[in-house]
This record gives sequence, structure tokens and C-alpha cells, in this order.
Amino acid sequence: MAIYALLDRDTLLKYGISIKDFVKTAKGLKAKILQYRDKNSPLEEKKARLFEIKKYWKKTLIINDTLELLPYCDGIHIGQEDIQSLCNTYNLSAFEIIYALKNGKWKMENGKFSFTTSQLHTGWLGRFTTKIVGLSTHNKEEIIESNKLPLTYIGLGAYRPTSTKNTDNIIGEKIIDLIKFSNHPVAIIGGVKIYDKIPSNFKVIGSDICKLTYSRLRKKLETGGKAPNFAGLIERSEIPFQFFENDFENIVFSTYPEIG
Repeated sequence: MAIYALLDRDTLLKYGISIKDFVKTAKGLKAKILQYRDKNSPLEEKKARLFEIKKYWKKTLIINDTLELLPYCDGIHIGQEDIQSLCNTYNLSAFEIIYALKNGKWKMENGKFSFTTSQLHTGWLGRFTTKIVGLSTHNKEEIIESNKLPLTYIGLGAYRPTSTKNTDNIIGEKIIDLIKFSNHPVAIIGGVKIYDKIPSNFKVIGSDICKLTYSRLRKKLETGGKAPNFAGLIERSEIPFQFFENDFENIVFSTYPEIG
């Protein structure tokens, strides 16, 4: 199960960490994908931060919701409310929206995003895919509906309560049974921890990466030297004793009690 890093602007502000430091931790955890989510900033600020992310992150980059930034990313992740809004705005079906996003049936003119509706009804199987498209799902019914769409993957959750989004539907351990209904690769979303072991393709981690980054930077400030590679330590079965002498236990075990 690969790590899918979620760089959420509000969470970075909460912990007082930079894009560069977040990306460094994500790399240390061997994340395969990074998603940039920013629900509150103006478009131009989002675009500037996206290009800052691209300076440090060279793997797959996904934008959350913001269609205008899709040309600069490898793909987009959208929610159930987003797909319904797009259907209503452009008078297209969910299948047509997903197909258009994946296959480049859209354009940007004067900073405005729009779909090009020609050839949307042609078959999509076997066609060249230009963009990744993910869709959030929260129950069996939404998973079954997503199986009818030409998605790249689905997000499934929330696994746990999370402070970054309103999570009325907490799935918990029932998520293991729900995964089996998807014909698409599954990324578990919502309150996922670094140490979680879930039989899915990806686990989407945001706050936990911020916590680990904060701990690494705090340790560096306290010791006045090079911060230890906490990401590497998490993957090891044993933790070297000498780290306890440098207050490692107080900083990291309080954040990740399961390690101790």
C-alpha cells in the first residue's frame, strides 16, 4: 500500500511548516503521489503555490477541485458535490465530465475553464488518457455508481474523524469490506495515519505528515544540528537507543504512541 500525500494549505498554516519541508517529509516516506488542496485562497495564490510545489515534487501531482489548475498537474481529485455541480453547470452527465477531464476534452480561454463537447459520446475504452481523475466515495452505493465511470481511482472514506474536513460518515474498519466493491484502484481518505495497514492501493495522509514534519523541525531547533530521519525510523523494526538521549521519545512517541 503506497502513500499518497495530501498537502492541505490550512493544515500547513496550522503547524507553521513550509511547502518545501512538507515535500521533504513526503519524499522521506516514499510517497508516490502528492495532492495539493487549498479551499480558501484566491486562484492566483493557488497557482503560485502549485508552481512552488512543482519545484520540489517531481512525481505525480494532483490538484484538488480547482479545474483552472488542471493544465499544470497530472490530474485532479473531485468530490461528490463537485461532480454534481459540474453536471448541472455544463449540462453533461457524470460519465461525460470524467471522460472529458481524462481525455483532454476541455480548454482554457482568458483564464476560464470550459469543456469541449464534441466527440464526448464516443467510446472511451482503449483511448489515450492524458490526465488522472479521482472521485471521493463514502458508501457502497457511491462505489457502485463510480464503477460506471471512466475514473483512474476512487477515494474512499472517511476512515477516521479528521479536523481538515467535515466528516459525518465515519466508515472505520468496515472500509475493508467496502474496498471489495470497487472496480477501480482505491485510495483510503480521512484521518489515515502513517502506521495504518489497510488492504488498499493507496492511503492518503495529510495531517500525520504535517505532525512528523513539525517534530523533525522542532528537534532540529532544539539540538541546533541536523534533524534525524524520522521517516526512515518509522519503517524500522527497532529504534536506536541513542535517540532517547536526545529527547526523541518525548517528541515523536507523543505523536506516534504506536511506535513505542
